Amino acid sequence: MSWQTGTVPDTSFHLVADVSSNSPDAIGTLLEELVDGTVTPTPDGFHVDGFMRGADARELNRFLLSALRRVERRTRLRAEWTAEGETQRFFDYVPKGTRPAAPTEHGA
Repeated sequence: MSWQTGTVPDTSFHLVADVSSNSPDAIGTLLEELVDGTVTPTPDGFHVDGFMRGADARELNRFLLSALRRVERRTRLRAEWTAEGETQRFFDYVPKGTRPAAPTEHGA
């Protein structure tokens, strides 16, 4: 058990997200630094398809949105995090559900 050994699980999560903001230029560079993958401009902000490593999807989602909101307060994040056969959906900080990952989705 990880709590006994003091280690934190380090899982690779596949992230597919739409990020919108009142100031997309301010958050674009930060997204490219934080996510290992592609960041594509859209009319409302960015579409992100990449990977991040962490203990769980909720922690990574909170980390990503908090970092983006430090740059631009009015940033919105609609994200799907996939790992270990499960996809978790979030709207901003709020979990919106979990489902089994589709065979075409990535994730460790």
